[in-house]
Amino acid sequence: MAYSAKVMDHFANPRNVGEMEDASGVGEVGNPKCGDIMRMYIKVKDNVITDVKFKTFGCGAAIATSSMATELIKGKTINEALQLTNKAVMEALDGLPPVKVHCSVLAEQAIKSAVADYYRKQGIDPTPIVGELHEDCEACGCSI
Repeated sequence: MAYSAKVMDHFANPRNVGEMEDASGVGEVGNPKCGDIMRMYIKVKDNVITDVKFKTFGCGAAIATSSMATELIKGKTINEALQLTNKAVMEALDGLPPVKVHCSVLAEQAIKSAVADYYRKQGIDPTPIVGELHEDCEACGCSI
């Protein structure tokens, strides 16, 4: 299984790692079959994600996709962040081996989960904005 140079870089030198004490929203998603768990923290000001952190328990691809996803949403509006797809995360990493594609789906879902938490904390039902959250393995398409 070959990883791109970008995947290896984000695995060896992940960006935005850590926790955020004063997060505006926190999302956690997990994959019970492959064992990857992602927690994403966002700080929102004036509808812009001003800071983002993550903690991931999982394989190198899970760490790399978490790192890349945080880079792709930092400084973006909430709407822009919600448009981020697993395909965009994979493309930004110059691809993933087919058996690791589910990791990018988890990154996308972690962002949506954090945004949903942000809206809930504002007293707003997140479902019409974020959509239904799928955190189980069948939803991510994991083939493991």
